Amino acid sequence: METNLPNLPEKLSQVVRDAIRDAIRDELREQTQKQRHAARMYAGAGAAALYGGAALTAFLLLVLGAALPYWAAALIVAALLLGTAALLSRAARGSRAAPPGRMGAPLEPGVPPGAPVMPPVVPPGAPEPPRDPLGGPPSAKR
Repeated sequence: METNLPNLPEKLSQVVRDAIRDAIRDELREQTQKQRHAARMYAGAGAAALYGGAALTAFLLLVLGAALPYWAAALIVAALLLGTAALLSRAARGSRAAPPGRMGAPLEPGVPPGAPVMPPVVPPGAPEPPRDPLGGPPSAKR
């Protein structure tokens, strides 16, 4: 009777690899389906917001057109929309983080900019260092 014991580790590792690959593939497929569903919902929300904005623009044109000539109403609504776009663009630019090369000056010589600030460690039983009136570390100016 011949045994396949020498091939057993190879076969076992192949079975394990196949099982892990199948499990990962199934998990990725499930995650992808969830992300597609979320993307469709965001696309639908965006389309609804676009149509809602168009309806609001038409409403503003009709309301202003009742009191002003239509060309003036259209000019006012266009100015409002362009002003809103400029404000949103400026807000988006301001919310971005500073570029990596534009960090502040180092706090102490030899400390790179952006390094975490660690409070000094006082050993137990040592006297407290003097503090400035605001409770911070002593000022370097004397």
